[in-house]
Amino acid sequence: MAIAGNAGHSRETDVALTEARPRERDTLEVVTRAARPIAGAAADDPALMQLLGGADFALLGEASHGTDDFYRERAAITRRLIVEHGTAAVAVEADWPDALRVNRYVRGLPGDADGRAALAGFRRFPTWMWRNAAVLEFVEWLRGHNAARPPAERVGFYGIDLYSLFGSIDAVLAYLDRHDPPAAARARRRYACFEAYRDFQQRSATPTLRSPMSCGTSRPPSPTPAVIEA
Repeated sequence: MAIAGNAGHSRETDVALTEARPRERDTLEVVTRAARPIAGAAADDPALMQLLGGADFALLGEASHGTDDFYRERAAITRRLIVEHGTAAVAVEADWPDALRVNRYVRGLPGDADGRAALAGFRRFPTWMWRNAAVLEFVEWLRGHNAARPPAERVGFYGIDLYSLFGSIDAVLAYLDRHDPPAAARARRRYACFEAYRDFQQRSATPTLRSPMSCGTSRPPSPTPAVIEA
């Protein structure tokens, strides 16, 4: 793991730069100039926490999905950012409807009885990406942290991935059916061109390329330009 800083070149890095193709060499040089190795746990590194704590957005990646060490290190960093620097939201590479269920739980809203139940919405492969012990521990910690704060100051948990097209459509329509039926009818018309691909969304690119119809040009007329009003 590394953070922004200047640590100079190691012999291994010099070899990699020499053997890399020009574009790869440029990338390696940029990373090498900006990176500094971390000794020990990242969450205990003062320079890292100072860097992240002063940022509007702290982006925490991982070298491999599902690796427990990465998940726990990331959770430790996130806890410190929340407690010490007032981070207001956690946005993860997860589907929006599934993460929204977790968000309701950590904010103390009606719904699931515990964190395990709140994470049960993650059913799309790979389920273990978010339904795992490290995330469960963090979710329970976040609920406890939020419980001592007024609702407006509770930290949210949100999904920002793009794979839940039909799950998101269904969630939006369910909400509009309850709160704004005319908007729900307009949304259904807008979403209609996607329905042909609901049963094979993982392979939707091929039929979409072959189809003469475009979701951008085949929409029926609507009295207003708004797709959804919520």
